[in-house]
Amino acid sequence: MAKRSKRYQELLKLVDKTKSYNVTEAVDLVKQTSKAGFDETVEAAFRLGVDPKKADQQIRGATVLPHGTGKSQRVLVFAKGDKAKEAEAAGADYVGEQDLINKINQGWFEFDVVVATPDMMAEVGKLGRVLGPKGLMPNPKTGTVTFEVEKAVNEIKAGKVEYRVDKAGNIHVPIGKVSFEDSKLAENFTAITETLMKIKPQAAKGTYMRNASIASTMGPGVRVDVSGFKSN
Repeated sequence: MAKRSKRYQELLKLVDKTKSYNVTEAVDLVKQTSKAGFDETVEAAFRLGVDPKKADQQIRGATVLPHGTGKSQRVLVFAKGDKAKEAEAAGADYVGEQDLINKINQGWFEFDVVVATPDMMAEVGKLGRVLGPKGLMPNPKTGTVTFEVEKAVNEIKAGKVEYRVDKAGNIHVPIGKVSFEDSKLAENFTAITETLMKIKPQAAKGTYMRNASIASTMGPGVRVDVSGFKSN
């Protein structure tokens, strides 16, 4: 494990690793321990009691955070005809068909999210080898393969975040910037936590939400008490 700086060790002393803080306290601590020279992203991490190897316990989806992430997302839409016009009107940054597919195949990646209409997926699917490893492949589960192009673009621009459980049962989601008001970070954390609780797989056994924490890009993790959140 990399040796932590003296400054980081000092910040670590502010956080009681044995304690789970309420959301308000946790947000306050994350701000106190954020000392980088830029507006750090605040990320929530969840450890879930699921077995991602089993199809009925894989968790993947997307939700719109009430206050967005503080990051402007560049949206690329694969669509044609009226749907392409709809995407442009909604504010998509790039709209096209084969022209954009060719560009991506040549190594162009000046975008953050990809949306595609279902009739484009036969061609877009061929980009799986390049878009897949970057987490950019459109997917019906996250609402990025859809004919509702305007809605998809609007939601992404409003602060839609995708979440996906990894092999170890963890989920990481950005919930804003250190510069956000405390209440907005707390509300964004609450929104993603409630979303994850609602989609608890029926097959999941034992404790579902094992632990949760928030941290700034360069700061230590602060554990959050999520015992008050109930699953459906």
